[in-house]
Amino acid sequence: MTDTTTLKKGRLSTTALVFMIIAASAPLTVLAGGAPTTFAVSGLLGLPVGYLVLGAALIIFAVGYCAMSSRVHNAGAFYAYISEGLGPRHGIAAAILALVVYNMLQVGLYGLFGFSLSAALATWTGISVPWWVAGAVGWLIVAMMGVSNVDLSAKVLGILVSLEFLVVLVVMGYSLINAPEGVGTDALQPDQFLAPGVGVLLAFSIAAFMGFESGAIYSEEARDPSRTVPRATYIAVSIIALFYAASTWALTMGVGPSGIVDQSREYGPDLVFVWLGDFSPLLSDVVHLLFVTSILAALVAFHNAAARYFFALGRSGALPRALSTPGKNGAPVAGSLTQSAIGVIVVAVFALAGRGSELGELFPVITLFTWFSTAAAFGLVFLLAVTSLAVANWFRHNHHGFSVFTRVIAPVISAIAMFIVAVLILVNFDIMIGEESPRSMVFIMPGIIIGAGVLGSLWSLRFPKQPVDTDPLPHQTHPDVTSEERPTVSF
Repeated sequence: MTDTTTLKKGRLSTTALVFMIIAASAPLTVLAGGAPTTFAVSGLLGLPVGYLVLGAALIIFAVGYCAMSSRVHNAGAFYAYISEGLGPRHGIAAAILALVVYNMLQVGLYGLFGFSLSAALATWTGISVPWWVAGAVGWLIVAMMGVSNVDLSAKVLGILVSLEFLVVLVVMGYSLINAPEGVGTDALQPDQFLAPGVGVLLAFSIAAFMGFESGAIYSEEARDPSRTVPRATYIAVSIIALFYAASTWALTMGVGPSGIVDQSREYGPDLVFVWLGDFSPLLSDVVHLLFVTSILAALVAFHNAAARYFFALGRSGALPRALSTPGKNGAPVAGSLTQSAIGVIVVAVFALAGRGSELGELFPVITLFTWFSTAAAFGLVFLLAVTSLAVANWFRHNHHGFSVFTRVIAPVISAIAMFIVAVLILVNFDIMIGEESPRSMVFIMPGIIIGAGVLGSLWSLRFPKQPVDTDPLPHQTHPDVTSEERPTVSF
């Protein structure tokens, strides 16, 4: 049975898709929130090198991933690729896991957003607002944008990401001009990367790239998915890696290599705002505002990704078909509303659980955000490893005109690298969620990810081994690929 339900085609250009991908990675959130945390926990200055190393690993992943994305176009991304490479049942299991991962990434951000907006309002106006009320404001904006056409999301995210880049460039300028110990290469030295603590550094750093793979999710809505998706993915990963490396190196120079670790431990995510406040309180406030909008941009990006996974699974019959009903504007409305419902339920649960907590105002950050995002990072990296294996196996049956490096070497190297990072996250999970978290979370949160994979495997047994062709798109191929070489997307 073929389902012809499809999303609105031809909406996204390469530039728009690059902004969608980078928005999920949230550049300012990484610099202001992720970098100080990584410095504090790892005790190493080599974070810029870590970003470059992980960026190179993800570029290698993208070689096979993008090659396959030029032949297989579907909003299910991981689902479609693993189905094609390892079989439809494996694809369904991976899709359930991916659905859990993207929902955890998205919902967890409400904790950080609610805390950040509440703190900003208290600073600027003196008005104290509960984190969940501030989070509800973000939820409403995201829910409205989720049911709108993807053009609106792309335009809004484009503006927000551009502002993020601009303000980070200003911060970098301030850092280098006011470097108390001068401008040097302390953070780039091998002994600040290849040292005890590098596992923690890499485990934390991979979170900065989460969402880079989401370009393929929009392949049905891209103008020319065979070229737009690969091009946007390569551009986005390169920009993210280089920009993160440069900005964290500059921040190290601005605060001072000898003091960045200690000050990160003292101030945490407030380090950038406190440091900037010494030079320009106004600039500090502007950066704080854009920090909040950066989180909002990431919320929208991950919401869109989760909604499209619901859509793809509904279209294939793995979940209720009602989820595959698009709105008149071509948006995955049913999937978007489902994701919004999950968000409001989880936030409500944590709002009730946090009443009177000894963690105080930090409750949503230490629990909802940290627990969910860390577990999701583990799940996403594991999915990247499995996808690499699926890509290699898919090309084993038909090389589609690609080289041995693209078909075999890059996917195998990527699979090994991603499995190593997944193990690093698992081994350092207790450190990543912090000593304030109950020890039981070390087992519960990874258990949710592993359980989702097991549940997906059991759920897949309901479906036949032979794939059912449900791809609504005609395949677009490069000119050098003959009609006989065109793959059939089946899942």
